[in-house]
Amino acid sequence: MNIYIASSWKNQHAVEMLTSLLRERNHEVWSFVENNYGETNPNAPHAATDEEGNEMPFEQWCWSERGRKSFEYDTKGATRADLVIYLGPSGNDACAELGAAWASGVPIFGLWAKGEQIGLMRRMMTSWFTNYKRLLESVELMTRAKAAK
Repeated sequence: MNIYIASSWKNQHAVEMLTSLLRERNHEVWSFVENNYGETNPNAPHAATDEEGNEMPFEQWCWSERGRKSFEYDTKGATRADLVIYLGPSGNDACAELGAAWASGVPIFGLWAKGEQIGLMRRMMTSWFTNYKRLLESVELMTRAKAAK
């Protein structure tokens, strides 16, 4: 199954761990962390720098070619995946990805975390989980149901 994880850079390590767990179960995962084009990590393989080698300010990066590539990767992941997993708490960009996924009819599983601030729009979630093991079990159930069709 193709899965996109919508989250925040503040959850980078959790995104990386969840990506590994899903790939161990033979899922294809679209990773905004691996696709980084210099948004946060200046040491990323595609880090955005100016002519002098200095990290670009966010606003400049956002409107650069690398920013466009990241935007397209993230929105395609959210709207074309078989499943989106929201790993919270996150910010505006992850919530925008959820809206794009929901509007595209992509199911969304949410992994609830302390400090979550999503209000009424939490209704976009197909299911909420407070335990990552239960989330992974549900991903497997969805995979088997999809394969049985």
